Amino acid sequence: MNMRSVIGLLFCSVLIISTPVSAQQKSQPQTIDRSQAAAKAQQRVKGRVLRVDQSSGKYRVKVLKKSGRVVSVDVDKRSGQVRQASKTKDNDR
Repeated sequence: MNMRSVIGLLFCSVLIISTPVSAQQKSQPQTIDRSQAAAKAQQRVKGRVLRVDQSSGKYRVKVLKKSGRVVSVDVDKRSGQVRQASKTKDNDR
């Protein structure tokens, strides 16, 4: 066996082995975790993260602003898209 044959065989083996792994990764949707959701909310609304609640498709992050207002921010679990949900008073928690 010459060197080209060995390299070709090695290359084909790597392709065959790595293909199923790639297919598995594509079938499972990527989601963000709680800490990533908190960081994204904090980028949108400057302040201190008070809590992170989760539901089936989103995280609701409550952020305390310097003004004393608590702002709820929704972060989509799959896309990471941030939407400001509502503004509430600090004592409404």
